[in-house]
Amino acid sequence: MTEPKRLFDFPYYQLETYPLENALVSKVKGEWIGTSTQEYINKANALSRGLIRLGVQPNDKVAIISMTNRTEWNICDIGILQTGAQDVPIYPTISEEDYEYVLNHSESVYCFVSCAEVYEKIAKIKDNVPSLKEIYSFEQLPNCKNWSEVLELGEDNSNQNEVESRMAAVSENDLATLIYTSGTTGRPKGVMLSHKNIASNATGSAKRLPIEMGKTKALSFLPVCHIYERMLLYMYQYCGVSNYFAESLETISDNLKEVKPEVMTAVPRLLEKVYDKIYAKGADLTGIKKKLFFWAIDLGLKYEPYGQNGWWYESKLKIARKLIFSKWQEALGGNLQAIASGSAALQPRLARVFNAADIPVMEGYGLTETSPVVTVNDMRNGGFRIGTVGKAIENTEIKIAEDGEILVKGPQVMQGYYKDPDKTAEVMKDGYFHTGDIGEIDADGFLKITDRKKEMFKTSGGKYVAPQLLENAMKQSRFIEQIMVVGEGEKMPAAFIQPNWEFISEWNKRKNKGLSEDPKVLVNDPILIARIQKEIDVFNERFGKWEKIKKFELTPDIWSIESGHLTPTMKMKRKVIKEKYLSLYNKLYERES
Repeated sequence: MTEPKRLFDFPYYQLETYPLENALVSKVKGEWIGTSTQEYINKANALSRGLIRLGVQPNDKVAIISMTNRTEWNICDIGILQTGAQDVPIYPTISEEDYEYVLNHSESVYCFVSCAEVYEKIAKIKDNVPSLKEIYSFEQLPNCKNWSEVLELGEDNSNQNEVESRMAAVSENDLATLIYTSGTTGRPKGVMLSHKNIASNATGSAKRLPIEMGKTKALSFLPVCHIYERMLLYMYQYCGVSNYFAESLETISDNLKEVKPEVMTAVPRLLEKVYDKIYAKGADLTGIKKKLFFWAIDLGLKYEPYGQNGWWYESKLKIARKLIFSKWQEALGGNLQAIASGSAALQPRLARVFNAADIPVMEGYGLTETSPVVTVNDMRNGGFRIGTVGKAIENTEIKIAEDGEILVKGPQVMQGYYKDPDKTAEVMKDGYFHTGDIGEIDADGFLKITDRKKEMFKTSGGKYVAPQLLENAMKQSRFIEQIMVVGEGEKMPAAFIQPNWEFISEWNKRKNKGLSEDPKVLVNDPILIARIQKEIDVFNERFGKWEKIKKFELTPDIWSIESGHLTPTMKMKRKVIKEKYLSLYNKLYERES
């Protein structure tokens, strides 16, 4: 079969090249239930036939909203696309107001939901969405139609020829999906991605995946409504990888041990949490075991790929891997050959220590608007450089503008923003997509991201400050969970800090500080403030005088997606955070609230 060109070609390609017994695997009532490649296709066809009988027309929009990644999502995706319609995956935890906006803006005619939690939100706003005819749930709910009704409607295959003719009419350049970006400011924008955008990205990215085709398992848990995980699901289908869907973020460590995957994706925040947990366990050790643990970590933090540190370092690393790092690998299932990290900047120390531990973390770069991969590191053929996001994938051209902005041209660049020609024109200029990120390309073609163009600011002294550089450095402190640098138009940079309360509680007990356990009290405790100041002082040393953080304020609450501090991909909503802590901001700059 020729290379898959449209998204619904991927399961058929898998059937011909690597037919799997367990193409898609979800945990149902404590048991892993597999769906074969053939069954996947059969169900997708039944769904297509059912949707056509429900009156779904080419170019209609159908929404899918799921709390977790699951087999049903993929069947729905292919079933919808085969009818010539487009799907609109929506992030499950956004507000009812945003649900209403996205469903109305996309004019979705049907909506598939995972469970009661999502259904209840949709039910509240359904009457405000005139285009929405019906809601179907993957789980049995007393007050909602079940998706099995659509499958049953498609059991009679007498209209399969209609499905075939609709599929034949879909070109690779046709719109496939609308992905609404969880913008850090304002209303979500509907990114229009074609079949070619995503399919070319999946086949191009596959060349950077060091796995054995047809004999590999992946654990999928990053939200599939985002293009990062979704593109990878097509790539896994292309490579004959069995897709196992984690039950939830909370069960990942158990699921890793059960599935023992060779490949998975992660965001830096998850890797930070894994590292902090391992570090905390090491800190609890005593005697020679503790000494060995920290010796191995110190060694890991000096890691350079391809034996660049010389034979003496490599021989010590061999010992560390055997005695210490092998236990880290076991905790992640024991078989991992690649972790693709994206969505935000990965601290170089994490890239060093995980790769030293023989857990290959490969950082890449991309955006929803680029389907998403632009560059990615690859351990093979010298394609890995710590502190960079790797080299461009095939058929992709990167150019750095005069002001340092990264410009991208390639088959993965979106068609535009849905119903928004003005915003589209702002970012699509001279044949390139303007990313809004600042970066540089070294002599060997490795891209380094230095900041977000929109997030850089000038102090009142006219000096530029790149907040991400400061934040990534400061987050290496175990006392700091989240930090946001502020100071646009002000005399100096300052910061809001959400301390790592879990670590501080343990530090308080270990050092017998006798501090309160209540974050609301602790944010004003002079002992804790002085200790965090010490951390800030250490990291400030790396920066120019005008960049150093001169003052900070601690916040008692945990910054989260639910509380509105973070986007669904864990990026900070800077505007929202600043508004939430306006009184602290005024205190930083000695103003009246």
